[in-house]
Amino acid sequence: MLGIAFAMGAPAGGAAPQAGGMGAFMQIVPLIFMFAIFYFLLIRPQQKKAKEHRALLDALKVGDDVKTASGIHGKIAALEDQVITLEVASGVKIKIDKPFVTTVVK
Repeated sequence: MLGIAFAMGAPAGGAAPQAGGMGAFMQIVPLIFMFAIFYFLLIRPQQKKAKEHRALLDALKVGDDVKTASGIHGKIAALEDQVITLEVASGVKIKIDKPFVTTVVK
């Protein structure tokens, strides 16, 4: 039994070492750094891109040439709240959801 306790790193008295205030703080520091890295590399750029896309969708108007996420190019024939009617060829109109517009083609 003594061999197992010694292998596990328990002190000879059998009592576990007490973590002080500084020890607990030093355990939290890596977590704070990891969160900061995730924030600046993942979360913040994603929020910025979503904000730009929202602004693009709000600025759409009838007559704009747009490209959708699926690669369809067309001219906006009608706008509703969440649905856009695209004219992809002369007399050919399709309806798509507004969030699927990715870019305005100039």
